[in-house]
Amino acid sequence: MTPLTIYTGKLTDEQARALEAELKTRGYEFRTVPHARFAGASDKVNVVFYESGKLVVQGKGTQEFVEFLLEPEILKEARVGYEAVLNPDLLLPRLGVDESGKGDFFGPLCVAGVYVNANVVRAWEKSGVRDSKQIGSDRRIAELAEIIRDTPGCVSSVVPVGNESYNRLHRSMKSVNAILAWGHARVIENLMLQKHRMNPLPVRAISDQFAASKSTVANALMSLGREIELVQRHKAEADLAVAAASILARHEFVTRLGKLEKEFAMKLPKGASSAVDAAAKEFIAKHGAENLPKVAKMHFRTALRAQGLPEPPKVEWRKSSSR
Repeated sequence: MTPLTIYTGKLTDEQARALEAELKTRGYEFRTVPHARFAGASDKVNVVFYESGKLVVQGKGTQEFVEFLLEPEILKEARVGYEAVLNPDLLLPRLGVDESGKGDFFGPLCVAGVYVNANVVRAWEKSGVRDSKQIGSDRRIAELAEIIRDTPGCVSSVVPVGNESYNRLHRSMKSVNAILAWGHARVIENLMLQKHRMNPLPVRAISDQFAASKSTVANALMSLGREIELVQRHKAEADLAVAAASILARHEFVTRLGKLEKEFAMKLPKGASSAVDAAAKEFIAKHGAENLPKVAKMHFRTALRAQGLPEPPKVEWRKSSSR
């Protein structure tokens, strides 16, 4: 879904005063515009409020402005109606796919997919469903995951790849992107096996473009997955279906990581950091290096450091130039 670049709406006098004050607080540059009560601009967005009560927001930062300033701070509500008018694709029946755990040393890789239609989109209008990376707590992730699964008409599938399976796949595939492509293709196939639950049928599947070539995922698609259009784009989480998938994937990851922590009676930090390095060494001290593949992704350099093994030299990545 292409992000909004223009928004129009009506404000009350009270809302207009609040918005003007908020723009001043945030350092917007004000200017004079004919027939406007005020007009402010940042490097990403232009905001004009006219004497008629009409508000016009334009620029590449419009969607962010509406979602994170205008709706929560001024309008005090979240709405998708204007998006449906400006971007009819919002209501199209489609699949969204996303993953969680790719950058985490500890824990599995989890890929999730979600089918949405117009009714599902409208049902989520005030639910807070958005990209999981914008949600601060695991508790809220769990609440939203329950809302997504319980929404009538929504169909979902989650494919968790446990650490031992992940490590086997990496040894054979030699690439994280290859594993991701397989996971995305598997989720799309799982969803298409539930076509009888989808009304209307999806017109496309949307996922983040994590590989340099879009063919990486396209070539991994299975028979049913080839029946619909595959759309890969950067920052695909802006699409509501992909955002919902990101929530289900993150919830699955967090849940399974918690089970590993209980099984091995120690904290397994998320991500990859000095705290993760310390936890990896602690794990080996408690449970032995032979058990590390049960909880960790062994191609991370963290695994070598934790075992006191030499790290291979880092290869500097350079973008190839075409002539």
